[in-house]
Amino acid sequence: QAQLVESGGGLVQAGDSLTLSCAVSGRTLISLTMAWFRQAPGKERDFVAGISRSGGNTVYADSVNGRFTISRDNPKNTMYLQMNSLKPEDTAVYYCAADTHPGWNPKSATRTSEYDYWGQGTQVTVSS
Repeated sequence: QAQLVESGGGLVQAGDSLTLSCAVSGRTLISLTMAWFRQAPGKERDFVAGISRSGGNTVYADSVNGRFTISRDNPKNTMYLQMNSLKPEDTAVYYCAADTHPGWNPKSATRTSEYDYWGQGTQVTVSS
């Protein structure tokens, strides 16, 4: 069993930056493919960014590509999402997710069904 705990959310203004963290326990981070998803009120949970076990491969949603950066520190068992140039449409609850299956596939990494463990979410609100 893995436990995921997100932190770092908050209320910011458009154009600001914010960094989210996802602390993993119960399993070593290097054994997990990781991702960030987000869910706005009344909408489905959407893929934001994914990262392979080693950190050598990443994939981003078009809406955040160039503004957000996903990274991981395996010795610290922590994953991050650096968010720059935030927009009001980035407002959502952000969730980290972990996939125990081996390998890396940038297409499957975008699907919620691929992930075995989820955090409780952290709220990000961007005011205009």
